This record gives sequence, C-alpha cells and structure tokens, in this order.
Amino acid sequence: MADYYEGIGRRKSSTARVRLWPGGNGTIVVNDKPGDVYLAREGDLDIALAPLRTVGHEGAYNVTVKVHGGGPTGQRDAIQLGIARALVEIEPEWRSQLRQFDFLSRDPRVKERKKPGLKRARKAPTYTKR
Repeated sequence: MADYYEGIGRRKSSTARVRLWPGGNGTIVVNDKPGDVYLAREGDLDIALAPLRTVGHEGAYNVTVKVHGGGPTGQRDAIQLGIARALVEIEPEWRSQLRQFDFLSRDPRVKERKKPGLKRARKAPTYTKR
C-alpha cells in the first residue's frame, strides 16, 4: 500500500498537486495553510472537496495540496480535479461515479489573447463618426 495517492489538476493557468493520505481525520492543507484559510471564499472548500463527498469518503483521507498560478476560482477547480484523479487512482470503480458528476473533465477554457487594434480580446475602441 502506498503512503499517499497523488493527482494533478489544472484549470485556466492554475496547477494543483494533490496528495490523499489514507487513514486520516479529514484535514486539508493547501500551500502549508489550513484549507478553510486558503480557500476563504464561501463555498470554495465545499466545491473543492465535492469528489470526496460523492464517493462517501469525506473524512477518510488527509488532503495536502500544492497549488500555484491563476486566481481563486482556477485554483479551487484545479484542486477539485486533482482530488478526483487521486480517488480514481485509489479505487478505479469510482471513475463512473465521478464522471457522472463531471469531476474528471478538465475544463479547457482559458483567457483569450488580446488582438492588435482592440482594447481586449474582442472589445473594439468606440467608433466615432467625426
């Protein structure tokens, strides 16, 4: 049996390396801070831990996460994907259950590049007739 199970999650420009330690008491540590401190926005921690709740093992593993890049939403979703991938590594039968709730899909949407002559990716300067 392995010491821990690892999953890599990505979203936008965020990358999270998630480790699930079996036989724990359900603590989550993100970048050496408690999970509820690092994911301070209301509901973020619940969304990140949703795959554990789906398979019914919310308090069975200690979760340690190293995440970098992006902002709060991208990091939260990267952590969620990393947890789901680590759970599949633990028990392959959970794949269909996690797939049903879309936890194993990497969201491909990223910020669109700015085009020349425009203010942002698609916003054009205001048209003036005179």
